[in-house]
Amino acid sequence: MPNNFADIRLVVSDIDGTLVTKQKQVTSRAMDAINKIRESGILFTVISSRPPRGIEVVAKTVGVTEPIPAFNGGMIVEPDLKTALREKLIEPIVVERLLKALPETGIDTWVYTDTDWFVLDVNGPKVQHEAHAVKYAPTEVKDFSCVPLNRVAKLVGVSENFDAVEAAEKRFQQEFAGAVSATRSQRYYLDITHPSANKGEGILLLSELLEIPPANIACIGDMENDVYMFRQAGLSIAMGNATPAVQGEAQFVTTSNEEEGFANAMERYILAPRGQAAVR
Repeated sequence: MPNNFADIRLVVSDIDGTLVTKQKQVTSRAMDAINKIRESGILFTVISSRPPRGIEVVAKTVGVTEPIPAFNGGMIVEPDLKTALREKLIEPIVVERLLKALPETGIDTWVYTDTDWFVLDVNGPKVQHEAHAVKYAPTEVKDFSCVPLNRVAKLVGVSENFDAVEAAEKRFQQEFAGAVSATRSQRYYLDITHPSANKGEGILLLSELLEIPPANIACIGDMENDVYMFRQAGLSIAMGNATPAVQGEAQFVTTSNEEEGFANAMERYILAPRGQAAVR
């Protein structure tokens, strides 16, 4: 934890379930908080399990000007969302094994390369939901043989059977230990990335690129994949809509994303301490 909350120099926010509402909107209060953060001299960026293209609408809305970790830290891109600063892709032989193992779990499979999103059925579970969120459509294929295996950044196991997704998470964490990182970004999404592609590594890469010590970075999120960054950042905040387990990993807990949780957290833990320091 920083010696003083006023020492925070960078705020990193998860997107889904954190910065945006269920309707995928950034509220006016959230935007006002971001503007005040910047006016205070603090940098702001987002981090997400989404691919770079899927972050574009939110990044433009809030005007991100700093590097952005996508794919849970599997790629760090410039604000143009095209220029890759760092990338950690899954080994092709591991991708092959995963494509055989995922169907055994009874959940659907999506494949993301650094530039494209592939699905077997555009009408499958959560496909249209995700397309609405990221503002672009996937490519439907009969099988994944056409996918360039050396450019795979993330595979996603998808199902509305939350227990099946949780079981798959536990299986792949054990079966592919050291070969991948496997964590849920939503109750219905299991994100599988390079073993060093997690949000904790994303925080460390931002620290290096921006020359800001992790102790001077604040982060906020709501899901299991956000715990990795909670453990690296100097100040960690969990959303009110996070599970008790995720909340227990953070230093502070705010309200939900439907109750202005992001804005409340910024006002209480970032902006208020900053203002108190200024008047001393």
